[in-house]
Amino acid sequence: MSVVLAVLTSDPNLLRCQLRRLEGQVALQAEPRANAVGVGTYADGEVLLRRLSSDAGLTLDSLAPPHESGALVFHEGRLPVGLSLEENTQPFRVRGWLFAHQGALNGFERLRASLLEELPEFLRWQVKGATDSEVAFAHFLRRLRDRGRMEDPRLEAEVAGALLAETARELERAAAREGAVRTSQLNFVATNGRILAATRSGEAPLYYTRLEGTDRCEACGISPATPETQPAVMAHRRQRAVVVASHVKRTQGWVELAQGTALAVSEELQVRHLPEAR
Repeated sequence: MSVVLAVLTSDPNLLRCQLRRLEGQVALQAEPRANAVGVGTYADGEVLLRRLSSDAGLTLDSLAPPHESGALVFHEGRLPVGLSLEENTQPFRVRGWLFAHQGALNGFERLRASLLEELPEFLRWQVKGATDSEVAFAHFLRRLRDRGRMEDPRLEAEVAGALLAETARELERAAAREGAVRTSQLNFVATNGRILAATRSGEAPLYYTRLEGTDRCEACGISPATPETQPAVMAHRRQRAVVVASHVKRTQGWVELAQGTALAVSEELQVRHLPEAR
């Protein structure tokens, strides 16, 4: 099973510090043979992607970009032999959006052509690889576009979360129509750099936690004894973040999303649970 990690922070300058606070709490590798490892961040309004090597030993510090970024999406998984790492490594990006998927859509080989046909042409052309994850991303973007919200800087996190969950439900219904007897695993995370949405569909758990301000940061040399006159002290005390993770080493302090529900995190880092649609 692949690994997903997403962070939305109040202070883009302290993203690396927030990642280090997750040490001992999250796992970045689910299997030793992973060959598709990627991380997406933001810089000056642009979405930047990096492919990483799991052979060198992934660390939380290695995920942090050299620039400030208010959001980060990480994915680690294994692609079958023959699939291009360049085109199929997650997270995926389209315009200002980052997206990652943990799991698999059952019967995707039979569904791929019809799912692509349902997309508007410009989104169909955005699908460069062969994975169900990229097609799922395109269907999420189609829902945003249909409502005129795909590039809306005022998009509410609740709207994004609801559409992400709706995407998972529609894909699951499509798989069932094609005869799939097992429930697909469709854990999605998506961000436009300002808000964060996640949904859980399937047995594999998905968790989130809130990181509040702190008076300790080994990387920045801050401790409770550090004078408050230092600007970094107040910045660390004010910083906040919301983290979504598929693999946690201990569940204390983490909230598990219920199956069929979604999580919506606003630009102000307000968190809302969106119940399963009936």
